[in-house]
Amino acid sequence: MPTSPRPASRGDDGEHQHEDAGSPGHDHADDHDHSHEHPAGVKGWLASIFRPHSHDAADSVDSALESSAQGIRALKISLVALGATALLQGVVVAISGSAALLADTIHNFSDALTAFPLWIAFVLGRRAATRSYTYGFGRAEDLAGVFVVVMITLSAVVAGYESVHRLIDPKPITDVGWVLVAGLIGFAGNELVAVYRIRVGRKIGSAALVADGLHARTDGFTSLAVVGAALGVLAGYPLADPIIGLGITVAILFVLKGAASDIYRRLMDAVDPELVDAAEQVLRSVPGVHDVDDLRLRWVGHRVRAETGLVVDSTLSLVEAHAIANTAQHRLLHDVPRLVGATIHVSPRNDDGQDHHADLAHHLPGPSPPQES
Repeated sequence: MPTSPRPASRGDDGEHQHEDAGSPGHDHADDHDHSHEHPAGVKGWLASIFRPHSHDAADSVDSALESSAQGIRALKISLVALGATALLQGVVVAISGSAALLADTIHNFSDALTAFPLWIAFVLGRRAATRSYTYGFGRAEDLAGVFVVVMITLSAVVAGYESVHRLIDPKPITDVGWVLVAGLIGFAGNELVAVYRIRVGRKIGSAALVADGLHARTDGFTSLAVVGAALGVLAGYPLADPIIGLGITVAILFVLKGAASDIYRRLMDAVDPELVDAAEQVLRSVPGVHDVDDLRLRWVGHRVRAETGLVVDSTLSLVEAHAIANTAQHRLLHDVPRLVGATIHVSPRNDDGQDHHADLAHHLPGPSPPQES
């Protein structure tokens, strides 16, 4: 017996909004402990750079509308920051006349524009569901994440190609001091944006925004290669430029692996097993629930939706069984991070040996029939 929440007020994006009776303004705080042991020292620091740790269960729960607004705000602020970085680098290019710096500046400016697809995705994700898109438009966010991964891949290819080309055909670096300044500006601007995007992306549960932060980090690595090359030239090692460039290419590949893995998991509806455990624990704690059957969770953008079945006493009336399902759904919405909707099916407990789902048996996955010889 499927059930849905009692009609309540809705936000501007059509998502279900509710308050816990007796607790006005309940903020749905996450009371679950998701502590993990992480590598310490240099290994842990490197891991946090190449693939910032995150849980599919976000640290706090805001409304879906507020989460999208936070993502858009992060994109606006970081876009201005990257634009300022490219502008400062452009000033240095005008002073030094360096073609290499001009290319790096154009590269940083064009990469800043990759924020627009994700911006559009966040705006689309706020639209209400339609008869055609019954789950809404949150999946656009994951598609934008694919675009970001493609751009990171392109950055790795370009960086690797340029490094190999400079090893084969070395070219002297002029205006070393200005090159050093421009590289520091590029690295600082991109890394600040990367930290900000990743932090907000983790907070609202957006894998695409985290990937975009990693993209900014790869641009920072590229600018850092400029700094290393300038220092190498000053130290009398002109081949430091392409060698450091190859090292940066390897670093970008590590970043690419982490970003691609996160986006792939979202597209394949993967969730943190601890989130499933937390949801199951909530359901089993509901009075009247004897068992939890076929619990499924999936991300749609930065929001979670659930489907599950509950086994209750076979002697309950329709109203009583519905009340149990309603209570279970209400608790899920409060206690499971980022959950915005749940579909719950109620089944009677098999007290008399009767299979209450016998009519559906031939539709369910089972062993393959024997092949005819």
